[in-house]
Amino acid sequence: MRALLIFAPALALGACNAADKASDATANATETAGNAAVAVGGSIANAVKEGAADLKNEVAAKPVDRDDWIGRWKGVEGTYLTVSKGKDPGMYKLEMQYTLDDKGIFDGKGSSEGISFTRPDGDQTLHPSDGDATGLKWLAGKKDCLTVKAGEGYCRD
Repeated sequence: MRALLIFAPALALGACNAADKASDATANATETAGNAAVAVGGSIANAVKEGAADLKNEVAAKPVDRDDWIGRWKGVEGTYLTVSKGKDPGMYKLEMQYTLDDKGIFDGKGSSEGISFTRPDGDQTLHPSDGDATGLKWLAGKKDCLTVKAGEGYCRD
């Protein structure tokens, strides 16, 4: 009987120790599974975010047709703009005398704002306006115009 009293607590301690180990193993497995779920969730979120950014860039990069602007536009004091189609859809050639001394031919790309292009005075966007918005009194009152910036605009008669 005495032996039973000595071995019973030892058996109980062994059982508790096994239960603690099982509990620890379960907690570790749960934590590992949780970390894996967070990692997968993060990967999915990143993939969605990157996919949305790629789609946004693709939409932003796609040229917009501005074919209704093709033709010659008159500015003031001999300035002019001629818009013609480029090699690809939504791409344009802009021939312009934009100051009394400056002229050139520039590649443009149709966008939601207008036609974007670069010339020696920097990046520009040709956008629709009326004569009043050009800031040029000689074009005031005209309805069908394109403006690059204040003081530079071109209208059709």
